[in-house]
Amino acid sequence: MSKQLTAAVIGLGSMGWGAAVSLVRAGITTHGVDIREDVLTQFSSEGGVSFTSVAEACETADVVFIFVVNGPQTEDVMFGAGNAVASAKPGTVFISCVTMEPSRATDLAARAEAAGMLAIDGPVSGGSAKAQSGELTIMAAGRAEAFDAAQPYLDAVAAKVYRLGDVAGKGSQMKMINQLLAGVHIAAAAEAMTLSAKIGLDLGVVHEVIQECAGNSWMFGNRGQHMVDGDYTPHSAVDIFVKDLGIVADEAEDHPVPLSHTALNLFKETSDAGMGREDDAAVAKLLASKSGIKLPGMV
Repeated sequence: MSKQLTAAVIGLGSMGWGAAVSLVRAGITTHGVDIREDVLTQFSSEGGVSFTSVAEACETADVVFIFVVNGPQTEDVMFGAGNAVASAKPGTVFISCVTMEPSRATDLAARAEAAGMLAIDGPVSGGSAKAQSGELTIMAAGRAEAFDAAQPYLDAVAAKVYRLGDVAGKGSQMKMINQLLAGVHIAAAAEAMTLSAKIGLDLGVVHEVIQECAGNSWMFGNRGQHMVDGDYTPHSAVDIFVKDLGIVADEAEDHPVPLSHTALNLFKETSDAGMGREDDAAVAKLLASKSGIKLPGMV
C-alpha cells in the first residue's frame, strides 16, 4: 500500500486557506494551523485536521507550507515560538510561500537544511481564487531532492511551478519583481479610474473598454472591478503592498526604482488614512478623496 501523504499548512489566510483545502481535496491528510478559532472550526468541517500548535502540526507532516504574513513571522514559525523545524521529522520539506527579503529566504533555507530538513523558497501568486482552485503559480528555488519529495503536494496546490535554480532566494527575487509590477499596476489603475470619475466617464464603461485596449493589465481588470463595485473586501490588503514594495525599495539599493517609490508612498498614505486592512484597491479611495470626488462604496 502507498504511504498516506501528510502536509501541514501554517497560516490559513486567503492564500493558505486555498492551499490547505486544495491539499484536502487531493486526498492528502492536511494539518491546518491558525490563531482564529472560527477558521479552524471551518477547516475541520472541510475535512482538514485543525491545530493551534505549530509544533504539533509539524510532528508527522512530510511537507510544511508556510503562509504567514512576512519574513519575521516565518522565522518565528520555523525557529522561534513555533518551533516547527525542531519538531519535524528529519527530511521534512519546508516550503516558504511568504513574500520576504531574498536574503532572509536564503538564510532560513540554509538553517533548515543544517537542521536536517529540505527547503524550498516558494512564494506564490494567483490570488485567493487560484489558491482555492489549486491553481497557484509558485516561483520556487531549492535542491532537486526537495522538489522530488514535495511533487505530489505541489501538484495539489499549483498549476505552474517554476523551478528557478538550486539556491534559495531566487524564488523570492522573482516574487519581488512580480510585486513591483503588481503594486505599480494597482496604483496606475487607481489613478486611471479616479481621473475617469473626475472627468465624468462611466467607470463600468471605462473598465470594459480598457480591458480590450493596449492599456490593460491583469491588475486593472481585477482591481478595477473592485473599484467599479465599491467592494473593498480585503482579498489582498493595502498593508501587504506597504510591505512588498518596501522590500523592492530596500533590495534595489542603488538601482533607480522611481515608480516603485511613488506607488509605495501611495500605499503608505492609504494605510495611514486608516485603510491598511482594506483591499489594496482602496488606494483609489485615497486619490478620490484628494480630488473631492466619491467612488462607489465611499460614504
